Amino acid sequence: MKKWLTTGFILLIIGFLAACGSNDDNSSSEGGESKEITVGATAGPYSDMLKKAIIPNLEEKGYTVKVIEFSDYIQPNNALDNGDIQANLFQHTIYLENFAKENNMDLTALITVPTAPMGIYSNTFDSIEDITDGATITIPNDPTNAARAFNTLQDEGLIVLDENADPLTVSEKDIVENKKNLEFQPIEAGQLPRSVESADLAAVPGNFALAAGMDLLTALALEEMLDSYRNVVAVKTENKDDQLAKDIVEVVESDAFEKVIDEEFQGFGKPEWMN
Repeated sequence: MKKWLTTGFILLIIGFLAACGSNDDNSSSEGGESKEITVGATAGPYSDMLKKAIIPNLEEKGYTVKVIEFSDYIQPNNALDNGDIQANLFQHTIYLENFAKENNMDLTALITVPTAPMGIYSNTFDSIEDITDGATITIPNDPTNAARAFNTLQDEGLIVLDENADPLTVSEKDIVENKKNLEFQPIEAGQLPRSVESADLAAVPGNFALAAGMDLLTALALEEMLDSYRNVVAVKTENKDDQLAKDIVEVVESDAFEKVIDEEFQGFGKPEWMN
């Protein structure tokens, strides 16, 4: 009797340990990576993009995903670097590379996603063709977004830029022809949506336009963005070849992702790889 009781107890312990092992397997992906992840974004359209277009498809792959929303452009990369989150979506490549260099971080852009473009908005004119001589236009006062504004104005035929100037760094001094004698008024990007009330025109980056409740499709013109200005999903460089990174890329490249973009994010410019 003692022998049978001992044998039964041992089998019970083995069964318990096997069950624990099974539970551990269920919380990990291939190679032992955790299937419980946290991703970060700034509150607004890119948090929405995570929730509507990316996370549902990651959940189908067995992930449990928590989203943290940040209110600034500094903490998402700090959280990524120290391991509090496994990926983030809020920044373009130029910002990512500069931030990582200045803060001694090793971060990598995993894949580029559709991004809200800068728009030329006006309560004064109904079209680009209606713009009159000497019209005022507010533009971002930071060099990166100002360059985007000048490139957009050139694309719309309003100015001509020095052909030798770097498109990523062009400024007002690179204008060789100002066809409408536009008067430029640099202000902080966050104030640009409100400036539509006081200036004839305003060059408003897409994220600030959406945050202010503006409709991208009401702009007189939308930016033909360089991919360097499109937002990316970023990870720590040491994790860029992990299964999670591969799964994120697969999700973003899927037809299901593009379908949500076309339905829910109208006006967003798609990166070159999607075209």
